[in-house]
Amino acid sequence: MSIELNPGIPEGPLSQKWDNYKANMKLVNPANKRKYSVIVVGTGLAGASAAASLAELGYEVKSFCTHDSARRAHSIAAQGGINAAKSYPNDGDSVWRLFYDTIKGGDYRAREANVYRLAQNSTSIIDQCVSQGVPFAREYSGELANRSFGGAQVSRTFYARGQTGQQLLLGAYSQLMKEVDKGKVTLFPYREMLDVVMVDGKARGIITRNVTTGEIERHAADAVVLATGGYGRVYFLSTNAMNSNVTAIWRAHRRGALFGNPCYVQIHPTCIPVSGNYQAKLTLMSESLRNDGRVWVPKKKEDCKKDPSSIPDEDRDYYLERKYPSFGNLAPRDISSRAAKEVCDEGRGVGESGLAVYLDFRDAIKRDGEAAIRERYGNLFDMYHEITNENPYRSPMRIYPAVHYTMGGLWVDYSLQTTLPGLFAAGEANFSDHGANRLGASALMQGLSDGYFILPYTVTNYLGTHAQDLLKKVDVNHAAFESAEKEVRAEIDRMLENGKKGKRTVTEIYRDLGKVVWDKIGMARSEQGLKEALAEIEKLQKDFDTDLLLTGDSKLNKNLEMAGRLRDLLELGALMARDALERKESCGGHFRVESQTPDGEAQRDDENFAHVAAWEYKGKGQVPVRHQEKLVYENVKLSVRSYK
Repeated sequence: MSIELNPGIPEGPLSQKWDNYKANMKLVNPANKRKYSVIVVGTGLAGASAAASLAELGYEVKSFCTHDSARRAHSIAAQGGINAAKSYPNDGDSVWRLFYDTIKGGDYRAREANVYRLAQNSTSIIDQCVSQGVPFAREYSGELANRSFGGAQVSRTFYARGQTGQQLLLGAYSQLMKEVDKGKVTLFPYREMLDVVMVDGKARGIITRNVTTGEIERHAADAVVLATGGYGRVYFLSTNAMNSNVTAIWRAHRRGALFGNPCYVQIHPTCIPVSGNYQAKLTLMSESLRNDGRVWVPKKKEDCKKDPSSIPDEDRDYYLERKYPSFGNLAPRDISSRAAKEVCDEGRGVGESGLAVYLDFRDAIKRDGEAAIRERYGNLFDMYHEITNENPYRSPMRIYPAVHYTMGGLWVDYSLQTTLPGLFAAGEANFSDHGANRLGASALMQGLSDGYFILPYTVTNYLGTHAQDLLKKVDVNHAAFESAEKEVRAEIDRMLENGKKGKRTVTEIYRDLGKVVWDKIGMARSEQGLKEALAEIEKLQKDFDTDLLLTGDSKLNKNLEMAGRLRDLLELGALMARDALERKESCGGHFRVESQTPDGEAQRDDENFAHVAAWEYKGKGQVPVRHQEKLVYENVKLSVRSYK
């Protein structure tokens, strides 16, 4: 039976809700903070900042990552920048405008209160990072520089050339390691979380596997934070790192945490096209390039194989500038991606595959000079040259959309707590801030907002509220830990035993899954295609259960590690198809071909779908239950999302 979820939004005007929350939260005095422990899984921007901030408050923190070092998290790959409503260019920006752009960019499918809090926190994030020594770009005067990103008509994106994610992560990493040095954070590298342990209805720990030894471990705490990123690797080919996966949040989902909006996936328009079946991931070219690069394809199909420099302007279709004159090449990602797909589907794509469009810097180089472009984007141009052996200063880049970010994730309330008490989700692991489409340069903003400025308050409020229960300490010998570990071991043993008989490798099944979700749950979805996806994923699930080839033992075994992740991705893929099938509207990154305007734009159904879909796991092979959180808009008017 479906229930309507309560997001726990504080009373008061939108601009005062977060202040009201903090004014009325339960406190934990400094001496008592030393009595509590918190587990933080993930060391990207959200995880590292949360672990460092909670430790600085006085809590004992355990930090887990799958890598050898916390600074290897995928946040390091973010290139273009981080948004903040500081209005340094004096171009009319404000907290309200950042809030509104984010709500509109998400196609009116995000929770107002969470988004406004994000916009409020944005200005403090920049101050925090500057104080850590993050080398943001600066104007000649010494002021921090800004550039534009998609979905906004102001310049609010702070950046460190094309290495913004790396520099921000190093800042958070330095704060984390300071607390490690003080003994307040204990680091656990090479660990993969395989289960959440619930005791008396509260999250009290996790089960992990040491991926270098195969050892299964138990870890107890008073609260658990998951900051493990998104699930874009379900597509196999994506811009996400190879180690990115859904396992931590999916295992929490299996324990009862609801999963919100799994069909909301962002396709980034500015990626280097697929070059062959040997690839295991794709490379993103920063959205910042669309500040100066112009996107086009030939008007005539017969020109698609020509040298682009030989095609005169009158024979070029600058289709984003033509279709969306107000935003041009900086139209939001979902719109820009679909526009690229449309021209390629018309047969006007370029490159050997015909699945690419040009991103051309010819006019910017003529206008500003090559030296200026090299200063702004030099490392990105170098990366493109290394991968393609083409010189983007002399000929246009070729780009095509690819999976980049997931707006869905564990459902959380205003305090970032899941439906499992004591279990919190931060950053891309939760669904909370971006609606049906994330604006560029907002992922880094959300991760740091959650870690530095939200969880220190909301975790404290949880611990203070449940002080009497939590002071009765639970250790790893509790029966709940014993039971959870047995389940984890049984699942590993089952995969290894079944793997002796099968013929299909993990990679073979994984590639097939990726093709299904890309073809049927990608840039365009249809009722027929989604039903086909469910049937095809069910067949792949059967292959996994009965025909998986899995060699090696339970120790150092990359195949076993990937098999466990694939098991979760198969279930996730089915849920994505089911969620997309149930949402009979188009919004943001979710484009149902049956729901579009006469000119091909997304057509929402606010009467029936202005809500969050939050799914309850009912067991392997069982139909999940769909719950709803009604989205109430008191401060913005639901309107047709237009960038024309």
